[in-house]
Amino acid sequence: MMHTIRVDRVLRETVNTSYSDLVTRATGRAVRTSIRQTIAGLEGGTALLDFSSVGLVDFSCADEVVAQLLLEKTDDVIVVLGGLREDHTETIEHVLTHHALAVVVQESPDGCPRLLGLVDREAQEVFERLHAHGAADAETMGQHLGWDAERAQDALDTLVRLRLVRQEGLTFAPLPLP
Repeated sequence: MMHTIRVDRVLRETVNTSYSDLVTRATGRAVRTSIRQTIAGLEGGTALLDFSSVGLVDFSCADEVVAQLLLEKTDDVIVVLGGLREDHTETIEHVLTHHALAVVVQESPDGCPRLLGLVDREAQEVFERLHAHGAADAETMGQHLGWDAERAQDALDTLVRLRLVRQEGLTFAPLPLP
């Protein structure tokens, strides 16, 4: 199940402000704490953090809101970002790369998701293949890409560790997205 969390709304409610810019570490920490509480009340699924009405995102807020939230391992809920502008993307990607993290970005409900952050080329290829063709096990994925099963398994394990795909038994599947 997909749960949308509007980051601008969380900002206004948490910091009691009328502006929509995510600036200062303290603001980012407060917003992350509020988002974390919302996620804790969910029972699995995917939480889409919607940045579409957010103005500026500085590095300290990107670190607090996105990177630190990902580092906290949000129980059974996987975090996905949406509504990112180019300036948001640059700032968030810099912070994710610094922490060796990655996140799925859903740019539009009918568009293909993409990865943002630090992901090697093989994991990127497997991610794209899963989204194009659906769930697969390592052997099937290896056959699709012309790799051995061990190489495909390594890439799939990386995607699971980074919480970019779901694993059920021996099968790996893309995240449920809008």
